[in-house]
This record gives sequence, C-alpha cells and structure tokens, in this order.
Amino acid sequence: QLQASGGGLVQAGDSLRLSCAASGRILSDYRMGWFRQAPGKEREFVAAIRWRLAKTYYPDSVKGRFTISRDAAKNAVYLQMNSLKPEDTAVYYCAAGVLAYAPVGESSLYDYWGQGTQVTVSS
Repeated sequence: QLQASGGGLVQAGDSLRLSCAASGRILSDYRMGWFRQAPGKEREFVAAIRWRLAKTYYPDSVKGRFTISRDAAKNAVYLQMNSLKPEDTAVYYCAAGVLAYAPVGESSLYDYWGQGTQVTVSS
C-alpha cells in the first residue's frame, strides 16, 4: 500500500514537498513514480526513480523545478516541488512498478498506486 501526503493550497512560486510512504518493503528492483491528473486531462508523468541506483527521470515540464528522492530506511519517496505554477495544479499520485527496467513514464506499467493528494497553485 502507498500513502501520499503533503498536498495543499499555495501561491505561484511557492514550494511543496509530497511524501509517499509504502506499507510494505520497497524492493531494489522497483520503480517509484509520481504522476498527476488535472480535471479533464489525462494522467501525466511527473517524476520517477529507480530504487536500486536512485536514478531519476523528469519530463521537461518539471525538470529543474521538481526533485524526486527516496529514503530506503523509511521506505518512502518524496517529491520536492519548487517554483510552483498554476499549471501544476492537479491531484498527485505516487506509484510503484515491480519491473526494474520497464519505462518509467508510462502509468499503465505501474502496479500499485496511492490515493492521491491535491495540489492547488493560485496565481
């Protein structure tokens, strides 16, 4: 099970840190990802990390502003979001994929999902 938290209402330019806690052990072959979905839009890839080597991935839309990290001791993944923009407003989901070398940006290739946390950025 994955539990996402940390969302909220902020102003443009502010920062937020999302957390994703896993109730079971995250195995070294897992991929952990963050996705978001705004009303009326498809789910969008935001960030991912391959657990074993902590290699990270970002789309251009958030590169340089968002940082994904992990804490193996706490079985947790974080998403630090800086310089937030109104277009970042969405429900953010964390996800876990059990296949080590599957593509990180495809939501259908993740096996476990958290419940989502709302992020609202006002202009």
